[in-house]
Amino acid sequence: MIVGGNETVLVQGMTGRQGTFWTGRMREYGTGIIGGVNPKKAGTRHIGLPVWGSAVEAAGDVAIDATVLFIPPQGVKAAALDALAAGIRKLVILTEHVPVHDVMWVLAAAREAGAQVIGPNTAGIVTAGESFVGFMPASNPRIFRSGTVGVISRSGSLGTFVCLRLCQAGLGISHFIGIGGDPVTGTTTLDAVRILDADEHTEAIAIVGEIGGSMEEAAAEYVSTMTKPVAAFIAGAAAPEGRRMGHAGAIVVGGKGSFASKRRALERAGVRVVPTPAGIPDALQL
Repeated sequence: MIVGGNETVLVQGMTGRQGTFWTGRMREYGTGIIGGVNPKKAGTRHIGLPVWGSAVEAAGDVAIDATVLFIPPQGVKAAALDALAAGIRKLVILTEHVPVHDVMWVLAAAREAGAQVIGPNTAGIVTAGESFVGFMPASNPRIFRSGTVGVISRSGSLGTFVCLRLCQAGLGISHFIGIGGDPVTGTTTLDAVRILDADEHTEAIAIVGEIGGSMEEAAAEYVSTMTKPVAAFIAGAAAPEGRRMGHAGAIVVGGKGSFASKRRALERAGVRVVPTPAGIPDALQL
C-alpha cells in the first residue's frame, strides 16, 4: 500500500493523546487528514477537524481513501470492520497486541471487500515529500529526504535507521512500508516488494527482515525475476533457536524461519544480504 499526498485520510481514535499528537504531525507534513472518529464526541471538532461517530458516518460526508487506527487492541476489530463498511480500501493498523483471531477476521473481511491492510503492529508508511500515515519521523529531512530507494521493514526503528543511512549516502527514499512484526499481517514482504517493483519512482529496494516466519523466503522467488537491485538485512542472526525475540513473529522452530534459511533464499535470488543495516547503501550502489 502507498498513500500519496493527494489522498484523503481518516483517523480512527484521533481524540486520544497519541492520535492527537500524530494527527498534528501528519497534517504538518502534508497528509490529507480530513478528520477523525470517536463515538463519544461525534459532532464536535478536535484540533480544528470534524469528529464523526463512525467511519460510516464520515464517509457519508466526505470521500475517504485511507484510514489509520489509533485504537486499543480490543477495539481494533470493530473499528476496522467499520472502516470496511464505510468503503475505505486502505487501512493502516498501528496497534500492537491485537488478538490473532481478530486480525484473521479483519483480514478475511478486507479480502472480501478488496481492501488493503498494513499491520497490525506497524509504525506506518511514508511517501517521502508527500505524506505519511502512522508515527514516523517523516518530517526530519535527514531521515526521509525524497529519493529513489523503497524500504520495506518489519521493524520501525531498524527501518528508520536504514532510511537515515540511505539519505546520508545521497540516495534518499521513495517510499517506506512498515509491514509490522506480528506473525499475521495484512501486507507481507512479497506484497510490498511487488508494490515497489511496480512504482515508477523506486529504482532500488531495501528489505529489513528478521528471523521467524517465511516472509523473506516467499519474496525471494519474485525478487529473482526483478531488474531493480535489492539489498537486505535480516535481524536476529545470533538468536538462540526456540526463543521469541521482541516481535511476536520472531520465533524460530525446527530450523524454519532461521537467519540461514532466509539468507540462503535471498542470495539465491540475487539479493545482497549485509551483516548490519548500515551496509545497505553500499550494497545497493555496487
